[in-house]
Amino acid sequence: MESSRLFELNGKMPPLKNAIPIAAQHLVTMIVGCVTPAIIISSVAGLDEKMSIVLIQSSLVLAAISTLLQLFGVTKFCGARLPVIIGVSFAYLSVMIEISTAFGLEYVFGAQLVGGIVAILFGIASKKLNKFFPPLITGTVVFTIGLSLYPTAIIYMAGGSGNPNFGSLTNWGIAIFTLIIVTALNHYGKGMFKLASILIGIICGYIVSLFFGLVDFSAISRSEIIAPLRVVPFGIKFEISSIITMSILFVINSVQAIGDFNATTMGGLDREPTSDEIRGGIIGFGVSNVLSSLFGGLPNATYSQNVGIVSTTKVVNKRVLSLCGIFLLVAGLIPKFSAFLTTIPQCVLGGATVSVFASIAMTGMKLVATEDMNYRNTSIVGLSATLGMGINLLTYSHGQAHGNLAMVTKVAPQRASYTVSGPRDPSGLAL
Repeated sequence: MESSRLFELNGKMPPLKNAIPIAAQHLVTMIVGCVTPAIIISSVAGLDEKMSIVLIQSSLVLAAISTLLQLFGVTKFCGARLPVIIGVSFAYLSVMIEISTAFGLEYVFGAQLVGGIVAILFGIASKKLNKFFPPLITGTVVFTIGLSLYPTAIIYMAGGSGNPNFGSLTNWGIAIFTLIIVTALNHYGKGMFKLASILIGIICGYIVSLFFGLVDFSAISRSEIIAPLRVVPFGIKFEISSIITMSILFVINSVQAIGDFNATTMGGLDREPTSDEIRGGIIGFGVSNVLSSLFGGLPNATYSQNVGIVSTTKVVNKRVLSLCGIFLLVAGLIPKFSAFLTTIPQCVLGGATVSVFASIAMTGMKLVATEDMNYRNTSIVGLSATLGMGINLLTYSHGQAHGNLAMVTKVAPQRASYTVSGPRDPSGLAL
């Protein structure tokens, strides 16, 4: 059957009626998280209307290019060639805010350029470092990634922080309705109803949201039709403390990428990633961030919630996921399209993705369970998860504090030209 191609890593493109719903649910799951950091940084950096849109669109276009690079690779050394989606990472937000405030946005891109080179070097040495990342370690990383996403999903279900109706019965009701649709289709659906359960849940939740007035279409009418990519639109400058801080974050995200590659192959392919896939993936991660810094795109990373979709649906065909990259490219070049995608209420996204985040954590637990859980190993897992979650929550809270302050103090008339319905939380929180 042609639909069986969905489950073949290097299979031919299946019929579009099967491929497009899968690609679309990958897109809607990550699009808001890809756009949000750019909106916050443009506000903090005091960009005018025109340059704010440039930052948002550049980030989307580079996310598309980075996704395609990871899916298909460039030379045998660059790209994981695994079914992963790449987008702007929220992990860098608090650091980018500090750098933008203290020095300027151009220093963010300078630090990103060097950080990308550091990631490339890390990837080159990854084969020698593999012994430091057995299933116990990578499983703990994947497990912690899943846990770290739970607060984001619950906050979204309540409407998103900063929402004046946060925690309202309307938000919770629509979120739970969406979750029920997704869960029911996952367990009892057949064929495409099961594979596209997240997309169907989002569509159902979106329709209900329309009746409650939670969807704002004003951003569509105010956005441009075409926005071409620019070379070094914000400039690039270097400052040592910014470079050191960002480089450390790039190393951390390289380790997170190893966890996501493990979660992808274990969840979708029932195997661990090869050393060549890990090396190519990390090198590709570094290369894509070097390119992003040159074209005005914010730092990117693997998106864990999309890894969860792969694990849930078992759809690993790279050509199917490449459609998501193409949609991202279109969204970046045609702002009206991306503006439409960002009208999805946060409560709908929360209800649709909470089960995805759960599957990520469970994939990590499966990896950990392959090791003998003696006292030493349980101590490693327990302490690592505790420290990882604690630091993540501290960083997230710090970033939220700065982000919310920026939204309150920096909002000017030009911000009205491109807005996102709902709060400014990430839908794609990466460690």
